[in-house]
Amino acid sequence: TSRQTWTPRSPSIFIDRDPTVFAPILNFLRTKELDPRGVSISLLLHEAEFYGITPLVRRLQLREELDRSSCGSVLFNGYLPPPVFPAKRRNRHSVAGPQIAARLQSTVDRAPVRRSNTMPPNLGNAGLLGRLLEDRAVAAGMASDPGMVRIVCGHHNWIAVAYAQFLVCYRMKETSGWQQVFSSPRLDWVIERVALNAKVLGGSLGDHDKMVAVASCSEIILWALQADGNGSEIGVFVLGVPVEALFFVGNQLIATSHTGKIGVWNAVTKHWQIQDVVPINSYDAAGTFLLLGCNNGSIYYVDVQKFPLRMKDNDLLVTELYRDPSEDAVTALSVYLTPKSSDSGNWIEIAYGTSSGVVRVIVQHPETVGSGPQLFQTFTVHRSPVTKIMLSEKHLISVCADNNHVRTWTVTRFRGMISTQPGSTPLASFKILSLEDIDGHAGCSAGTDIGPFGERDDQQVFIQKVVPDACQVFVRLSSTGKRICEVRSVDGTAITAFMVHECEGSSRIGSRPRRYLFTGHANGSIQMWDLTTAMEMLGKPPAGGLTEEELLQQLEQCDLALTRTPDLSPAGSFAHSSTPRASITRYGPAWALRRVGFQGGKSRLLPAPGLLPALGSTKVGPVLPLLWGTALPPAPS
Repeated sequence: TSRQTWTPRSPSIFIDRDPTVFAPILNFLRTKELDPRGVSISLLLHEAEFYGITPLVRRLQLREELDRSSCGSVLFNGYLPPPVFPAKRRNRHSVAGPQIAARLQSTVDRAPVRRSNTMPPNLGNAGLLGRLLEDRAVAAGMASDPGMVRIVCGHHNWIAVAYAQFLVCYRMKETSGWQQVFSSPRLDWVIERVALNAKVLGGSLGDHDKMVAVASCSEIILWALQADGNGSEIGVFVLGVPVEALFFVGNQLIATSHTGKIGVWNAVTKHWQIQDVVPINSYDAAGTFLLLGCNNGSIYYVDVQKFPLRMKDNDLLVTELYRDPSEDAVTALSVYLTPKSSDSGNWIEIAYGTSSGVVRVIVQHPETVGSGPQLFQTFTVHRSPVTKIMLSEKHLISVCADNNHVRTWTVTRFRGMISTQPGSTPLASFKILSLEDIDGHAGCSAGTDIGPFGERDDQQVFIQKVVPDACQVFVRLSSTGKRICEVRSVDGTAITAFMVHECEGSSRIGSRPRRYLFTGHANGSIQMWDLTTAMEMLGKPPAGGLTEEELLQQLEQCDLALTRTPDLSPAGSFAHSSTPRASITRYGPAWALRRVGFQGGKSRLLPAPGLLPALGSTKVGPVLPLLWGTALPPAPS
């Protein structure tokens, strides 16, 4: 059969689209059969929406719904709706204009970090990404959504959720699940730090009382929470300088600042004590000991259980434990108490990182109590300041400021104590890339800490949220960086805070704590995910079900344009797809093409005008190389 020459009846239409992606679309228009041919389903859906091919759009949307549900995946464990906005607190203590100005000035007047000559010039987030994030942080200012979850923290079977100006506490019981038990009044300032202690043993508050504290700038508010959910304000404390860390050690509330101040509130004496020390860069607590990594290269400790006060001046007893050989600032600190510590109380292992990127491990032997900790190992694998360090039973993990670069080692132990045979060996090197602002999402960095999370005698995990407004996070092993699972918001809202916490099991014999991931969202909700199940499923083959190809084959037997469109799960990127732009069922898919003539006597096929969006939004570019269609009859006029 000779080819016929067609003369165009109208000017030619040029469509600047990818011909590779159009090939399966053209095949569907001819035969109603969909063969992706290796093309991404989401890319095909985008192209089908562009051309307005309704049956294909709906078929591809059903494929997207195969793995997406408003009830989440098998890891989804619960949903807490946004709480009621509380009434305003009548407070004589409020952050006024001068205090806000002082807070902004404090970010400029930070104590200089002492470092060696090998220190690279890139402090903070290193590299191009770090500079871009700094620019974004300046542009973002202090804008914040009052209904957005800023911080989530947990202790035992309680969690505390901080919003911009109020705090909500939840408690979990095996029979009734999660229940809201406390809501603070609306404060005059924005919450920046949260501390929760849900299990106080002894003391004048009683065995069943709980405590929760919030801080902003230099002010701290502490509440006592009873078992019935009622709360009473203990008091408002002022540190005098911006609070950068707020936490409990036992029933003592600790607040620290990089300027060199530490505040302690004792639950027994109900006394608030402020002590001037060397500028503090890091801290960690082990048992009743609080260790401080300072700017001068020293590590100090305080026994907060005894709450010791020097008799002559009533100051805290802060003792120097160790000094770095190079006198670099101690920027990260991790303390590990071995099982031997319960017997002798003298075996302590400490890992710390410095501003020059050095990682060191020191140990306190029972037989060398008088001489202090001894240097055990040194690693010089980072060229940026160490921001995080974790010494656990099986691994040593360090993170530096070069876009969260992680180095890990395996730790060899003998009878629970770190050993030199064969010693710590390199295990992995990877990055937990996160494009958060320097001060965190909406100016709150406490809610997006990457970790590592978990008990030190178990596998620990990192939580990675790549972009600030992402609705998904990735859970990765802290030892190797291997992905454990991906968690996506069930309602499509952005994740603004997250935290991994182990909740106690039931009182039944053999019941063990379970590990959960709590995600706070831009709409104020809390979503919970079962990481214990995710760890157990790691490495196992996925459960059976329809594959992409099997689903598409089944859909070939149904004309979706003539059936009711199913209710789609809430997904922001597909919300506009429930109203198709066109339908091609009138003449069949073969009639959806028309011939367009070109110079040289050749003819090509293009979609009919009804299948295209407004031509004003179509780019003019090279001619799309469509397939020949000489076997098709002329298109209807």
